Amino acid sequence: MRWRQGRKSSNIEDRRGMRVPMKAVGGGIGGLIVLVIALLLGADPGQVSNIDPASNFDPASLSAEDRELADFVSVVLADTEDTWSVLFAADDREYREPTLVLFTGAVESACGFAQSAVGPFYCPADEKVYIDLSFYRDLKDRHGAPGDFAQAYVIAHEVGHHVQNLLGISEQVQSAQEGLGTIDANRLSVMQELQADCFAGVWAHNADEARDLLEQGDVEEGLNAASSIGDDRLQMESQGRVTPDSFTHGSSAQRVSWFQTGLESGDINSCNTFDAANP
Repeated sequence: MRWRQGRKSSNIEDRRGMRVPMKAVGGGIGGLIVLVIALLLGADPGQVSNIDPASNFDPASLSAEDRELADFVSVVLADTEDTWSVLFAADDREYREPTLVLFTGAVESACGFAQSAVGPFYCPADEKVYIDLSFYRDLKDRHGAPGDFAQAYVIAHEVGHHVQNLLGISEQVQSAQEGLGTIDANRLSVMQELQADCFAGVWAHNADEARDLLEQGDVEEGLNAASSIGDDRLQMESQGRVTPDSFTHGSSAQRVSWFQTGLESGDINSCNTFDAANP
């Protein structure tokens, strides 16, 4: 992935090493969002309510890898800003840029408290993406998805949720889930997550056309990353069985298919997972 010459985003909030009060995850939708992500990544939900304060932070203690990862994340975020600004403008809309928060160990957001076990997440209440860069080591070592484009896919997926928020899709899904049983609510969640995968593909398509972003092997890295964090694969790894009714993000095959749809079309209109017969 050709990223080193790209500009860095000014919308980075570095909270690495910041101490977080020990308290439970907040209630309501914010707490649910954090718990859902924890379950998706195979974390022990009980851990989410036992937040440990981050250790004392000395910027000089950052490894060269950590510094490069922070630069990489900033460049990828900037690229999503450039891409979505153009796409929104073409539809006579204004793209409002999200902030990306780097944290270590635990973080407080408008959606509640979380520790790094929950993985990267987007909080619509404050329009921020949160990521502990140690997740990328897990992506490579635990989930078998190495590569810079695999890492970029993760950011692009969370930015996809921001796009949904700006378009009013997230609010519509939340309203539709009210009063539904768990299974039906989960199905809507799956459709929303698959659409974010498709939006990630739309970003990659347009960024590559505009800036020749992709190198040989990048597409395979992205598809591998999408497959590695499918609900079926994660459930099998964590509990030895698959329970489709509890899916919240989609199977590996679904995530790969919708990411590829966006990647091939580059068209946001191709990402209507909610009307698809078999999302």
